Amino acid sequence: MSDIAVLEIDGKRYEFPVLKGTEDEITIDISKLRGLTSGITTLDPGFKNTSSCKSAVTFLDGEKGILRYRGYSIEELADKSDFLEVIYLLIFGDLPTKKEKQQFHRDIQTKSLVDEDVKKILDGFPKSAHPMGVLSALTSALTAFNPKSVDVRSEKDMYNAICKILGKFPVLVAWAYRKEEGLPLAYGDNSLGYVENFIKMMFELPNEKFVMNPVVLDAIDKLLILHADHEQNCSTSTVRVVGSSHAGLFASISSGISALWGPLHGGANQAVIEMLEDIKADGGDYKKYIAKAKDKNDPFRLMGFGHRVYKNFDPRANIIKVAAEEVLNDLGIDDPVLDIARGLAQVALSDEYFKSRNLYPNVDFYSGIIYRALGIPVPMFTAMFALGRLPGWIAQWKEMRLNKEPISRPRQLYIGATERAYVGIDKR
Repeated sequence: MSDIAVLEIDGKRYEFPVLKGTEDEITIDISKLRGLTSGITTLDPGFKNTSSCKSAVTFLDGEKGILRYRGYSIEELADKSDFLEVIYLLIFGDLPTKKEKQQFHRDIQTKSLVDEDVKKILDGFPKSAHPMGVLSALTSALTAFNPKSVDVRSEKDMYNAICKILGKFPVLVAWAYRKEEGLPLAYGDNSLGYVENFIKMMFELPNEKFVMNPVVLDAIDKLLILHADHEQNCSTSTVRVVGSSHAGLFASISSGISALWGPLHGGANQAVIEMLEDIKADGGDYKKYIAKAKDKNDPFRLMGFGHRVYKNFDPRANIIKVAAEEVLNDLGIDDPVLDIARGLAQVALSDEYFKSRNLYPNVDFYSGIIYRALGIPVPMFTAMFALGRLPGWIAQWKEMRLNKEPISRPRQLYIGATERAYVGIDKR
């Protein structure tokens, strides 16, 4: 393949470098297009065909169903690693040694306390407030309690900022949940592991001794790993765009939370449960809805099946499907909504209509089932997703700042009115 791409416009020839990534992905570098052509730009709605950056964090191949963090397959990480190790891997580039992991955890713990005044901000929200709105606001508010901007040239400054957000964010997620549930706020227990501590902050009741369920711990740990990063998705791109203005880490993460909130992004697992509730309300006949999904004239679509990036099976779904079954079997839950989910999944995995179109259950389908089984309210699903995605946002923000990427400033194709004269209000 040539290392030059040629573009001809009005008889003029322009050459642009063709770049190849480490996984043999090909991209055309058009960063000088506008300058060379005196103002010509490209139109790419949603940036579906545009590489916005060079990144060494995550590799994703949707056609082959491949997802790797820093070169490690998602299957191997979910099987052999834990969330804290994956956090370290994504942010710093390599898996930690035992000593590095222990020190990292201690450093996070020392910065996990949230200022008491943050509770006053939380108290200002009604109990009905959506946890994602609460989480975005509280994360942004951390800037006020940590006003010094991060000196990205200083490894110490950068490391401290990373430990602060990793320590405080799980507390904020747990607080958002406990606010909605009317439970007293908890600060956590530094004798526990990172994910164990979060689970205890979430579910501990004031009148009962908390007992950790290893099956639940394993399922949540895996879910957090599977959600940790996913290349240049909507929320990650938002974090990088906001960070490109040299906005601080907390403000940039807050913007990512807001982007993740949307139903086309992080809200997908919520849409799954809402669909299952609708099927239950209509009598619970999931086969009826399978038929509706097959009918091209019916507007109904199955939520949590297929993926806009993966054209084959979502590799994360293979992993979490097993964890979902383990949780359901261990907890012995009798829930008609979850029975409907199981029925839909079994049909989709065996029916030729779905198999031929690669409409398999994805990670959002199974994560929704797990959260439902644990009694986590539907509005909290996306907040759980945000906790998982946090290390990816941090890694991408850090990479963008250290690479000294320019401020993000997309162009547009103007299709509005041409120049016209102003008409006074008395003559309109």
